[in-house]
Amino acid sequence: MTETSPGQHLRACIQKVATGPEYSKDLSFEEALLAMRHILEPEADPVQAAIYLIALRMKRETDEENRGTLQALLDRADIVTAAVDEVVDVSDPYDGFVRCTPASTFVPAVLASLGVPAVLHGLDAVGPKFGATHHKVLKAAGVSTGLRCADAASQLARCGWTYVDQARFAPRLHELIPLRQRMVKRQVLTTVETLLAPVRGRRRTHYMGGYVHKAYPEIYAALARHAGFSSALFIRGVEGGIVPSLQQAGKLFFYQDGGELQPRDLLPQVLGIQAEVRAVPLPEALPEPPLLEQGLPMMVNPDALAAHAARLGLAALSGERGLTYDSLVYAASICLTHLGRQATLAQAAAAVRTVLDNGSALAAFRSVA
Repeated sequence: MTETSPGQHLRACIQKVATGPEYSKDLSFEEALLAMRHILEPEADPVQAAIYLIALRMKRETDEENRGTLQALLDRADIVTAAVDEVVDVSDPYDGFVRCTPASTFVPAVLASLGVPAVLHGLDAVGPKFGATHHKVLKAAGVSTGLRCADAASQLARCGWTYVDQARFAPRLHELIPLRQRMVKRQVLTTVETLLAPVRGRRRTHYMGGYVHKAYPEIYAALARHAGFSSALFIRGVEGGIVPSLQQAGKLFFYQDGGELQPRDLLPQVLGIQAEVRAVPLPEALPEPPLLEQGLPMMVNPDALAAHAARLGLAALSGERGLTYDSLVYAASICLTHLGRQATLAQAAAAVRTVLDNGSALAAFRSVA
């Protein structure tokens, strides 16, 4: 019997998932795993890879397909364990922010100042949004974004927080960015790439992520369990990030120790946050957005927005009150209560305001610069 090559396997998977709304078939975990493994290899046909990923999206990915794809990425990623018992993995969408000024880049430093080791990860730019990413904000704030995973783990143990870039911990996945740009639309990689947890704790690693659409907490929970997170927290945040609306009631879902997914209601006023807008707004004037390869403009100038976010973030870490300050209070407080470090959101908010006002959070941020 002739053994099937990786390319033939991908072709067979395309034939299963790309036969229209009535006849497309779901893939098993193993089929999705092998297909994604091949796509990560240099010899993979980019046309077939794009057809496969788009067809999966149009069919709607199953949990088995999501987990198989995630496992292929985990198998090829550089994942290290830091010399700390417990780590919070802070995971925002890798394509960044375009409708508000991001604040969450500075949450890990706040957590570090409160004795909670935290890891931030991301990349410079990817579609579909091509927005202001953590990479861009940190670079604008004077922080290195090029650490190897082992060095990031050492920095985490020494400073309490770190950033590691996808180009370092998942280079084969990162090499697919040009293909993803040509595909235009979101696909399974956008869903799973934030769950690799490149720097983990010796005993426990916790996932802190965001979502927009109601179906995603269950999807992310299945992936988080597969990736080995001890607990997970999924916040309905602005643009899918970890900061909820500063103006309206919000919601999150969580699990502890692999248990059932549970909902929790949020109300910013409980933390003493009174805001007239959902998030930190865009600045009034930004330079014109650059053009994509197709000649179409980006939604926003990401570098200029990142520089603005860096200025506001550093000011908030210095105790300057405002919407960025409130965003850090909200997100960090949610994490502290999830971990059991504080009993209530109000108590957590008081602890966060203390480290923002006394300079501890700013010192933690600057310790890696």
